[in-house]
Amino acid sequence: MKRRLSLLVLWALATSALLGLPARAADEAADALIRRLSTEVLDSIRTDKAIQGGDVSRIVALVDAKIMPNVNFQRMTASAVGPAWRQATPDQQKRLQEEFKILLVRTYAGALTQVSDQTIQVKPMRAAPEDREVVVRTEVRGQGDAIQLDYRLERTPGEGAGWKIYNLNVLGVWLVETYRSQFAQEINARGLAGLINTLSERNKTNARKG
Repeated sequence: MKRRLSLLVLWALATSALLGLPARAADEAADALIRRLSTEVLDSIRTDKAIQGGDVSRIVALVDAKIMPNVNFQRMTASAVGPAWRQATPDQQKRLQEEFKILLVRTYAGALTQVSDQTIQVKPMRAAPEDREVVVRTEVRGQGDAIQLDYRLERTPGEGAGWKIYNLNVLGVWLVETYRSQFAQEINARGLAGLINTLSERNKTNARKG
């Protein structure tokens, strides 16, 4: 149970970093981006009395009100859906992204109330200046052993250029691969429309639970 709670806290921290904070300069290094996001997420949680008091609606409102400049959410959703993404209509792709975002926010928002004395250490990154994709490895430290929390990022050109997160790893489990397995079962059973309906119903259930 304790390990499950720790996992939820870590997913929540990572998801908030993905969904909630504004971008900075396009030339910001990938590891610097993760260090900044991690610090700002933890500081925000610790100074928000509503979150500390367990107000999940406050957490959801704060996270959901932000844009997602630091994440390639289309790539994340497409990877989670798998090969069926290419067969989806533009409207289905839009719905999948919307429902997947809501699922991530509402599934892990409650765990943010458990954040207390955690700190995040960004490990030295091994990457060449010309690399277009990198992995930034971090450790979350608090009570007990340090826990692995890693991010995969890609460098994007053009407007909004900079590093974008498209996957994250908690305790050796990559988020996209976890959802891909779940989504594949639903697609095989009920098709893309069935997956969208399932996500929508799950989100409505989570909303009713608060």
